[in-house]
Amino acid sequence: MNLLFKILGYVFAVLFTVGAGLQYNDPDSLHWIVIYGIAALISLLFALNKVGYVVPLVLGVLAFIGFIYLYPTDFQGFDLNDGDIVTVELGREAFGLLIISIVLLVFAFRIRRRL
Repeated sequence: MNLLFKILGYVFAVLFTVGAGLQYNDPDSLHWIVIYGIAALISLLFALNKVGYVVPLVLGVLAFIGFIYLYPTDFQGFDLNDGDIVTVELGREAFGLLIISIVLLVFAFRIRRRL
């Protein structure tokens, strides 16, 4: 595996772990800790070359579907001063899923390219 992608796997494993830890005060924290935890695990497995392309592909597609589902119809930004707290929270959660989706899909296509 290319050293750059190995490093990216480790970096996103750390970033998603931090993201999971930051969810402790969220009203639905368990859901998001699990979601970010799974993304961290897949990123680590990618860096260690221990995951096939199907798992990150399926999870990346599911995360993208989650992004579409959660994306607020009247997106008002990420800052609580920008708008309604519920809409801002939905926007933050949706874009978190978009980041997970992009990362996992890049990993899946990289793994597939190696085969």
